[in-house]
Amino acid sequence: MSDIVWHEHAISKTDRANMNAQRPVLLWFTGLSGSGKSTIAGALEHALFQQGQRTYLLDGDNVRHGLNSDLGFSDADRVENIRRIGEVAKLMVDAGLIVLAAFVSPFRADRALVRSLLAEGEFIEVHVDTPLAVCEARDPKGLYKKARAGEIKHFTGIDSDYEPPQQLEILLDTGKHTVEECVEQILAYMSANGYFKR
Repeated sequence: MSDIVWHEHAISKTDRANMNAQRPVLLWFTGLSGSGKSTIAGALEHALFQQGQRTYLLDGDNVRHGLNSDLGFSDADRVENIRRIGEVAKLMVDAGLIVLAAFVSPFRADRALVRSLLAEGEFIEVHVDTPLAVCEARDPKGLYKKARAGEIKHFTGIDSDYEPPQQLEILLDTGKHTVEECVEQILAYMSANGYFKR
C-alpha cells in the first residue's frame, strides 16, 4: 500500500455539502432482523426526500445482491460485510449526501470501525430496539422459522450474538412508537443538530 498515494481533488466535501444545502451524515440503523430497520429507514428517506434533501439508502439485503454477493453469514463474513459498507458510505458522505444504512450489524466493534471512518458528527447510530420475541413473531421473511429449524446457521439472535449499542445517538423503541413517530424522532434530532441548511 506504500505505493498508493491519495489524490486530492479540487472540489471538497464542504463544497458538495454547501451545494446540497445539508450537512452530510451517515445514519446507521442497527437491530435484529425484523426489528423494523429497513421500514423506518425507508420512511425516513421518503420524508427527507419530500423536504428536498439529497439522500441514499443502503439496505442489507440489497447490498448482498451485488457488492457483497460473495459473502456468507459467518462472523468473519459479517465483519467484512460491514467494513465494505462503511467504506461505501464514507464515499457517499464525502459526496455530500445524507446516507441511511440499515444493517443488523451485530458486533459493536464493527459499528465502531464504521464510526471511526467518519469525522465527528458524521455518524449517527440508530438502535432500532425491538425484543427478539417481537421480531420472531413478525418474521417477515420466514428467517427465524428456518433458523429455529436449523436450516440457517449463524442467525443473529438465535445462534449468533447481537451486541446492543453502548455508544449511540438515537434509541427507537418500536414497542411504544409507530414508524411515523420514529421518523419524527430522528428528524427532530437532525434538525436540532444542524443537518439541514434549508
